[in-house]
Amino acid sequence: MSHTFRTPTAADELALLTLNNDHALELSELTADELRELLKIAWRVRITDDAAAMVVAFDQDTVRDSQNFTWFKERYDRFAYIDRVVVTSRLRGQGVARALYEEVIAAARAEGHTLLCAEVNLEPPNPASDALHLSMGFTPVGTAQLIGRDKSVRYFTRPLT
Repeated sequence: MSHTFRTPTAADELALLTLNNDHALELSELTADELRELLKIAWRVRITDDAAAMVVAFDQDTVRDSQNFTWFKERYDRFAYIDRVVVTSRLRGQGVARALYEEVIAAARAEGHTLLCAEVNLEPPNPASDALHLSMGFTPVGTAQLIGRDKSVRYFTRPLT
């Protein structure tokens, strides 16, 4: 199945906020202002035409105060980082998340990035995301307990060369 993606517009913000916050356990809840800021600073954002799925990615030059992003920034000089990918339940199992990743991978390679980074919840567990990352060639490279939250994560990298 072929998937097409586009850059979001201001008209998509409410749908994207709802999509994000419906999956706050796997991601993190955002206010409208926080989402707007995230979309503004991101290196790359792509959504489905109906805003039922999105990926938000940073690169090493993004200015963002985030424990997970900082973990990668302290260890790697040049990289693309998947901050969040989310797919509404009705689109799950159709390869949308994988296609969003492939879109980011193509853009990262085009800009000379050689490493893709991401994290997946350890606690609470997210076995579907673990399976996706492992099937796409990601390797675990570390873990962290998130400060002030009942959440821990596993960090992954994947070479892009």
